[in-house]
Amino acid sequence: MLRLLNRALAFFQRRRANLHEGWQRLMPGPVKVRTMQGIVTKLCDDHGLIDECIYFSTDVVTGNIPLTVGHRVFAVVEEDQVSSEVKAIKVEPVYDYFANFGMPDPGTKILIGCVVSIMEDMIYIHKGTSFCLDTVCEGFVPYKGDWLEVVYSMEPGAAHIKAHSVRPLSSRQVEEVKISSVHGREGVIDDSIFFTLDSLQFPAGYVPQPCDIVNVVIVESTQSCYLWRAISMTPVYKY
Repeated sequence: MLRLLNRALAFFQRRRANLHEGWQRLMPGPVKVRTMQGIVTKLCDDHGLIDECIYFSTDVVTGNIPLTVGHRVFAVVEEDQVSSEVKAIKVEPVYDYFANFGMPDPGTKILIGCVVSIMEDMIYIHKGTSFCLDTVCEGFVPYKGDWLEVVYSMEPGAAHIKAHSVRPLSSRQVEEVKISSVHGREGVIDDSIFFTLDSLQFPAGYVPQPCDIVNVVIVESTQSCYLWRAISMTPVYKY
């Protein structure tokens, strides 16, 4: 009798284990979501690839800028941790507010770096590499944490590089977004864009307040939890 009971118990344990395994197979695997920048490397009528490996459907592309191969984009990417499938669920072409479509002069190179400090009229990307503020493109004042693109050359016999132009690595204009919070001279827009009144252009007499709707020009910048910094703000209306 005991032997029969043990066999029955073992049968139901195996059945339960099989049902649990089947349920696990039906459950969706954990999905990791991240944001990224990349280059469109393939584009067909209904789909494309970013950086040759991230699939996207053309119906997830936003904005009014026609997308082409070679275009830089922002993307929200889903990665299934079980199947390793990676796809973009939102793709936004980059509109570069400070775009310079001219080719650099022969003999110049491009350096990308993050501002670590600004002292007097000098911008320091890292120890030993600095530039004068007068090489920065018009309308942009760098701030600690900003990512820059520097066109430079090496002078014969010189130990340091010579900067010809300095501009934000990425910039764009964002319309009708809400100010999320203001603390002293700093604030956040749309829960994702940092600003500080110490380096913000805005109309005389206007004081940014929470819930104001504004148009902003933003640049790529590392600011604590935020990846963008507003450099210009124009109020649209207030609540």
